[in-house]
Amino acid sequence: MSKQRPLIFGEVLFDVFEDGGAVLGGAPFNVAWHLHGFGANPLFVSRVGDDDLGRQVIDAMQKWGMDCSALQTDPVHATGQVKVELEQGQPTYTIEQDVAYDHIDVDLLIPQLINSPPSLTYHGSLITREHDSRAGLIYLRSRLDSPVFIDINLRAPWHSREQAEALVEDATWLKLNDEELEIFAGRTLNGLDEARQAAQDLMLLYGLNAIIVTLGHEGAFVLSDAGSYLTPPAPAEDLIDTVGAGDALSSVILFGLAKDWPLQLALQRAVEFASAICEQKGATSFDKDLYNRFLEKWKT
Repeated sequence: MSKQRPLIFGEVLFDVFEDGGAVLGGAPFNVAWHLHGFGANPLFVSRVGDDDLGRQVIDAMQKWGMDCSALQTDPVHATGQVKVELEQGQPTYTIEQDVAYDHIDVDLLIPQLINSPPSLTYHGSLITREHDSRAGLIYLRSRLDSPVFIDINLRAPWHSREQAEALVEDATWLKLNDEELEIFAGRTLNGLDEARQAAQDLMLLYGLNAIIVTLGHEGAFVLSDAGSYLTPPAPAEDLIDTVGAGDALSSVILFGLAKDWPLQLALQRAVEFASAICEQKGATSFDKDLYNRFLEKWKT
């Protein structure tokens, strides 16, 4: 991969918990946040409302030192919110509809990105639920000659298998969880062998370089032409919640791709970092020492 910066495209929102606490989130935002923490200098493309929450997003990004040049402000639609309910640490989500990130205007980005194409483009599936951002993303991908990493997040009621399949076409890497793999496979998968076979079928069908499948408490596996590798979970010492754990994993996989780590090593490190994120409330952190500890560990 080139030394150019990754482009992270998608939603930024606030995860609002039952106790009234609110934490910045959104899978692409979380990934961009972590990549910046690791020093990867991502370009985050999204849209917020002209409201207090939107200003909080901008303020947080500026305090963290992130590039806000591709964060748009929408004069009509509000900043996104998600209500998070926890049961034994496991989250369920209620996602607000027709918010600012559903209306990203890629025409404002094309000149900048054509002149300085990204090393890769990362996006999820939620950002394609409304026409404006979906059409913009498809157009953007058609104009950029960069590999694509797709992180499938099939959240009800936006869990169309057909729409998700269309996104995977021409992608390079795919990440999804075991339940989403079953949706793609169209059947229940019993055990690791069947999950691996379903992932192999997907990789061959779409010509992917690799598939990463998260398995909850069983860890994760990666499948590529080099083989299949299973990484057991790294138990959190003090589990708070699992919000953003998958995004933390994705960020380290992306960082590993930029650093040319073997996928097995990248997955091991990604699982360890995801476990650390489960020891805090919410998906993002201003703790620079958290990232420095892992960067130092990864030098060896």
